[in-house]
Amino acid sequence: MLYSQRGSPGSGRLLLSLLLVAAWEVGSGQLHYSVPEEAKHGTFVGRIAQDLGLELAELVPRLFRVASKGRGDLLEVNLQNGILFVNSRIDREELCGRSAECSVHLEVIVDRPLQVFHVEVEVRDINDNPPVFPATRKNLFIAESRPLDTRLPLEGASDADIGVNALLTYSLSSSEYFSVEKPSSGERIKGLGLVLRKPLDREETPEIFLVLTVTDGGKPELTGTVQLLITVLDANDNAPVFDKTLYTARLPENVPNGTLVIKVNASDLDEGLNGEIMYSFSTDISPNVKSKFHIDPFTGQIIVRGYIDFEECKFYEILVEGIDKGQLPLSGHCRVIVEVEDTNDNVPDLQFKSLSLPIRENSPLGTVIALISVSDRDSGANGQVTCSLTPHNPFKLVSTFKNYYSLVLDSALDRESISEYELVVTARDGGSPSLSATASVSVEVADVNDNAPVFAQPEYTLFVKENNPPGSHIFTVSARDADAQENARVSYSLVERRVGDRALSSYVSVHAESGRVYALQPLDHEELELLQFQVSAWDAGVPALGSNVTLQVFVLDENDNAPTLLGAPAGGATSELVSRSVGAGHVVAKVRAVDADSGYNAWLSYELQTGVGGHRSPFRVGLYTGEISTSRAVEEEDAARQRLLVVVKDHGEPALMATATVMVSLVDSGQAPKASSRALVGITSSEAEVVNVNVYLIVAICVVSSLLVLTLLLYTALRCSAPPREDFSGPGKPTLVCASAVGSWSHSQQRRQRVCSGEGPQKADLMAFSPSLPDSRDRDGQLQTNGDPFAKVSQKQGTVEHTCTHSCLEAEVGPEDQDSPGT
Repeated sequence: MLYSQRGSPGSGRLLLSLLLVAAWEVGSGQLHYSVPEEAKHGTFVGRIAQDLGLELAELVPRLFRVASKGRGDLLEVNLQNGILFVNSRIDREELCGRSAECSVHLEVIVDRPLQVFHVEVEVRDINDNPPVFPATRKNLFIAESRPLDTRLPLEGASDADIGVNALLTYSLSSSEYFSVEKPSSGERIKGLGLVLRKPLDREETPEIFLVLTVTDGGKPELTGTVQLLITVLDANDNAPVFDKTLYTARLPENVPNGTLVIKVNASDLDEGLNGEIMYSFSTDISPNVKSKFHIDPFTGQIIVRGYIDFEECKFYEILVEGIDKGQLPLSGHCRVIVEVEDTNDNVPDLQFKSLSLPIRENSPLGTVIALISVSDRDSGANGQVTCSLTPHNPFKLVSTFKNYYSLVLDSALDRESISEYELVVTARDGGSPSLSATASVSVEVADVNDNAPVFAQPEYTLFVKENNPPGSHIFTVSARDADAQENARVSYSLVERRVGDRALSSYVSVHAESGRVYALQPLDHEELELLQFQVSAWDAGVPALGSNVTLQVFVLDENDNAPTLLGAPAGGATSELVSRSVGAGHVVAKVRAVDADSGYNAWLSYELQTGVGGHRSPFRVGLYTGEISTSRAVEEEDAARQRLLVVVKDHGEPALMATATVMVSLVDSGQAPKASSRALVGITSSEAEVVNVNVYLIVAICVVSSLLVLTLLLYTALRCSAPPREDFSGPGKPTLVCASAVGSWSHSQQRRQRVCSGEGPQKADLMAFSPSLPDSRDRDGQLQTNGDPFAKVSQKQGTVEHTCTHSCLEAEVGPEDQDSPGT
């Protein structure tokens, strides 16, 4: 195989300048290989990848491909080793006909960056076609009176090969009458013929059989033969003679049928029928000429009868015969050369050789999007093509080299603004009038991950009742991404952190695709009142972009804890000794209980269960204090041993309760233990002090409540008169205003109780007290409340508002305060 590389330094520098303008890298030289025709499939042509300076490993990633004008399956490249090989049968005669040069032109295109290389593969001729005569048998006629050296023209053989393989040598079988006159290479008019070497005598030799053999110059030699039957005729001494042996004419292509091409004329010195001439095309003329032209047998006018196309054939050679009408017809011959002139009858051909689509929206200016090839089958100015682009922004056309344009990016792209462009490329030739062709291309802008997912709000507040079923859906977060496809596919996840000594993921989970938030286990208000966490939304782009949203989950209390008695003995009952001489209002004992719930669910009341028989008991219990005291003086008929059953109930729905049994023994005043009396006196004085403290506390609460109500009224009036402001409360900073309640709420020793807070920690308990405390000794006191004791909660842009009807305070309850009345 032959290999060469052509390209002058001057043309390289010019191309380099063009490439710098177009910001595109293209090969500046041309590879040349050669291969014999009829080579077998897989025949090695050349190491094209190595010769082009390309690495084997980058052929596939850079989309190495080969394009060919015409048949594209003759040659192929093995992408594993970079070898150009024969893919299918190459017939040089079929590919190039009689052309002296025959090549297959390839365009090698690689991307990233886009490069184009021109490769010329010369197809070498082999001697695979024998010489062929127009016919295997030919009849010739000659008058016996013809003088020596009379010439009988013959149509020579043709060989589809070229060069030495088409160099023909003629030989004639042995004959004493004729010899073959071979055509000279420099002689255009005089061709092959038989020359009379001995006078003819029809009576002696009426017919002569000869074999004309032609041999080409190939190795091995191939031959062809034609049998010649020469009939010797009498008389007609003069053959027709044409005015010229060679006629030439110029004919524009696409002329209509019937157009006169030329008129030939011949004369005969004979008279009568021997001097009348009939014109015709030679019997050896090609079928293509017969289909294009017609000759009038009487006038010799040659006219057009078929479609004349310059691109199909640029000239025609016609062999014309003039035959007289003698009994022994004689003929004369001439040749007519018809040259076809080109007209602008072919529109430009516009093809996209390479498309790098879609184009990324962040592509730099000058990025090559497409390689456009233009051509025109016409010649001269009719075949010169220029291209234009509509619309111009944000793209432009750059002429890279002859008949090639590149479509490049001229300004920045933004897919979120315009995701697709419809471009029209127009190719126009230089003919008059000019012809044009258009091609449309849809340029899709590929998305780049330049937009992060965005939540509608930066923070959400939600309320969930405790003891929810495991796996229950509590909320759905949703984020929107302005990008497309994978860059807009949002997935959600928790921002993991520790909640106490446990991981956040043990409490909640978020579905990665839907954004649904689930509670994985029942929430316990007593364990966790506020669960604050973040959910992140990430897109699937590379690199991924994300954002977070904050969720504040307030766990609402349910009445799931029954009151718990404090200080109850193991047996479940306590015993007390009471002197029969005590009067009404004497405190006998106090039942203490707490409830782990909050609010109404933790608000305890005490009742004394009435005994059987309806006997009026001398004891009563404080509705909210749990103090057991005498309701009247002890009478003689009262039983010496009283069994009191105290029922402790909360205010939940449904209410839960606990019972305490107190055994009271009535004894005479002399029998009461002194220690007990001293203890009773201590307890009574202590309780009196607590009651006094509670009175002062109640007065303070009433004053603060009045001031708070006045402040809220003024705030409401100003809020209604002022224009609304959406950013009044900052996100993530809830404003809590609590309702009041009547009575007291009890809580366990381990928990802090808070009666409202405007800016306190988010996990504080809310407690409220009535402005007035019922008499601890009034068993029949009734609960009076004004308004809803629970906070009314509303959500507005991540701000939680608790509207209170009374004042709030924060108190820390210690073990020493749990025995005090009203706690």
